[in-house]
Amino acid sequence: MKEIISSTPAMLLLVIGSYYIGTLLYRRIRSAWVHPVAVAMILCIVALLVLDIDYPTFKAGTAFLDFLLGPTVVALGYLLYEQIEHLRGREIAIFAATIIGGAVGITSVILIGHLFGLDETLIASLTPKSATMPIAIPLSELSGGLPAVTAVVVFLTGLVGSLIGPWLLDVCHITHPIARGLALGSASHGIGTSRAIELGAIEGAVSGLAIGLTGVAISLLLPLVEWMM
Repeated sequence: MKEIISSTPAMLLLVIGSYYIGTLLYRRIRSAWVHPVAVAMILCIVALLVLDIDYPTFKAGTAFLDFLLGPTVVALGYLLYEQIEHLRGREIAIFAATIIGGAVGITSVILIGHLFGLDETLIASLTPKSATMPIAIPLSELSGGLPAVTAVVVFLTGLVGSLIGPWLLDVCHITHPIARGLALGSASHGIGTSRAIELGAIEGAVSGLAIGLTGVAISLLLPLVEWMM
């Protein structure tokens, strides 16, 4: 019985079913605080604890979903293609924003980590938090971090960004759809992009672009910043 419960089909059913329940709950309540990803995470954790299934078994059973993260990010390029006319003439501003955002994200984590006396392994696990998961985890490994910690931090970063990002942008009177999309995509990657798509087509397309640009920027800047600091 335990082998059936912990099998790959069962793990995939658990994740997909939990997300489906989260989607139904979100459609009914219409609150960002019951984001489908957050609900799915809680349901999966509870199920794993009740069924006494360890994380390595869960990770092995859901490896196919991990693989799909890469193609999913690439598929966001179609949204960008549809809104390409809105981006013409703003290439320098977009590139500058993502590079500066990536640099600030990395240096702030390192400085705050040293300020609070965190060890180097934990700091290395936190620095790629603004990159999408397929990029953040390899960067964490190369920097000597813990991929499991990085995965949790990346998820929480995306979730928090999707929850408070639009509100914070409104408070700061940032209304331009390109600026809003860049902010959500560069700070909170995939989950933030799903929220950006809800805000508008331009916001969603630019947010998808920001995921890729931020990932590239962090990949290039992380070794340089670590060497300088």
